[in-house]
Amino acid sequence: MAKKIPQPTIPPRERAFLAGVELRDHKNVLSLEDSLAELALLADTAGVDVVGEITQRLQRPNVETYIGPGKVEELRALAEETLAEVVIFDDELSPRHQRELEKALGKNIRVIDRTALILDIFAQHAHTKEGMLQVELAQYEYNLPRLTRAWTHLERQAGGGGGRAGSTGGVGLRGPGETQLEVDRRTIRKRIAHIKKELDKVEAHRMRYRAQRKRSRIPTVALVGYTNAGKSTLLNRLAKADVYVADQLFATLDPTTRRVQLPGDNTALFTDTVGFIQKLPTTLVAAFHATLEEIAEADLLLHIVDISHPNALGQYQAVLQTLEEIGAGHIPMITALNKADRLKDPENAARILENFHKSVAISALKGSGMDDLLMLVQEELFEAFEPIGVRLPYKEGALISLYHELGQVERVEHERGGVLIHGSLPGRLLAQFAPWKIQPNGSAPGVHETEADLEEA
Repeated sequence: MAKKIPQPTIPPRERAFLAGVELRDHKNVLSLEDSLAELALLADTAGVDVVGEITQRLQRPNVETYIGPGKVEELRALAEETLAEVVIFDDELSPRHQRELEKALGKNIRVIDRTALILDIFAQHAHTKEGMLQVELAQYEYNLPRLTRAWTHLERQAGGGGGRAGSTGGVGLRGPGETQLEVDRRTIRKRIAHIKKELDKVEAHRMRYRAQRKRSRIPTVALVGYTNAGKSTLLNRLAKADVYVADQLFATLDPTTRRVQLPGDNTALFTDTVGFIQKLPTTLVAAFHATLEEIAEADLLLHIVDISHPNALGQYQAVLQTLEEIGAGHIPMITALNKADRLKDPENAARILENFHKSVAISALKGSGMDDLLMLVQEELFEAFEPIGVRLPYKEGALISLYHELGQVERVEHERGGVLIHGSLPGRLLAQFAPWKIQPNGSAPGVHETEADLEEA
């Protein structure tokens, strides 16, 4: 009789209770119910089972426990009844809120917030060196003000004898009278400084790579959209690539660039970027700024929207809001309404298109609408010209040449400090010339600040 090979045991998933608060004076893109539904998806992606949820509408957060005292007692009873091991709040909690809530809920129930949950998911999905460094930086900066929670011996004064330094690694000798907390903070700050130096090297490499791409004159298209909208699936379809795809939030973190052939023998570089989400943690935005610069430096944004999602318009607006926050709101954009094949009435897609600027209905999974999408990209990158007048200093010779080479020049005037050009440019180039654009009053932003430079030129 064949001996059975023992199978590895899968640890049981943690049980989580969700808590959501709607503040009357705070406007969110998603409703409280939709935001909690999204939090449940995030929990599932992190490997946690949701066993219940609780909500409260407040004028402002409670000073000590974020939610009201009565709601805290209700939450404790429900968490104990459902055997929940962790309570996840839908907003970012201050260290004090987190500490007081854990005291009130009991030592057997941990309290985390939306930011910590997203950081955990990012840690699971980061695979490249850059991605792992970015996540590690975000985790350290998030945890630094919360260190007091992690230690039971923080009030002890440490003598000169080294000792344990926690999850951040070992440390050397501690000075007399220095608390363990101070040692931990100093260790983490050193690690943060080291990670930032490493990320600066990555950013320098990215800048050289972007400069090389610009010299090649191949336009770049950044795929943006709410997480799980289908960006990676679309890139695979257009470029016949093999970018990792999964039906979960934040399946891919690291940007991937592929060459795509457009109609009319033109080529563009398409870059898949990290998905956006409502209440994207500020620590993540800061840590991923080098990656997000791929979006801010793009010639065109291709915004993928999951049109089958019940709150597609809310997700669309959340992405627009984030684009403004990272300085990419001025870049030309077209919209691909993905997963149109899931609509009960496919003909309804035509009516939905009217709600979105420069849009086309597609199915990245089934391949429908690809020709229309590529034609729209081709038009925006190479055929759609916008009138623009610029006043360029002579030292910006590369931009002067670029306008003459790719633009439609109507009039040129040589002035003492630079050249005045009137004409039209492809939409993808407008962002590069924006600092020198002539305003209705005849001035150009940045010119007055550089008058001395102009005279030297």
